[in-house]
Amino acid sequence: MLRVGVMVSGGGTNLQAILDAIDAGKLTNARVVVVISNNPGAYALERARKHGIPAACVSPKEFGDREQFNEALVAKADEYELDLIVLAGFLVKIPQQMIDKYEHRIINIHPSLIPSFCGVGYYGLKVHEAALARGVKLTGATVHYVDGGMDTGPILLQKAVKVQEGDTPEVLQRRVMEEAEWVILPEAIHQIANAKQSQKEGGDNR
Repeated sequence: MLRVGVMVSGGGTNLQAILDAIDAGKLTNARVVVVISNNPGAYALERARKHGIPAACVSPKEFGDREQFNEALVAKADEYELDLIVLAGFLVKIPQQMIDKYEHRIINIHPSLIPSFCGVGYYGLKVHEAALARGVKLTGATVHYVDGGMDTGPILLQKAVKVQEGDTPEVLQRRVMEEAEWVILPEAIHQIANAKQSQKEGGDNR
């Protein structure tokens, strides 16, 4: 069973999509064992509690400097012996020590088709504003592994979404969430969990 920690800063709609997929049996061999937020007011923490999942807040405001915060964030993740960390709208830069420690075990959902509209400054509604300003006909979402860069890690899954006449950034954001993010994030976790399960069952045949 893959032990998953979800890190989120806001409402947690992607977290809800993961929990719904588990409840529906579409995401198997995985369990969310903790939800961690940098924001004490994040509704994602309430979603976790309602689901009987430990909810933890590690806020930068509680620490004297960023290094102390980084150490506390890594320590909190370590408490739960995580196999996979899922960044589901986590708006804090992940510490390098966490990336190194959890190499190839951190994934992120980004609301565009990487390499379009990604990197520094592209987050939340800003991504959709940029897509509309550029006049693209297709946008979408990407699940990728996290490395030391910004949205530069290997891509796991992508799903395209059509841009429609008259879209506002808010309308487009909602469609990308419903048609892409909430679909491919649980699917990516499912694929990772079941690949890991297959490896356990198969053993080492060398």
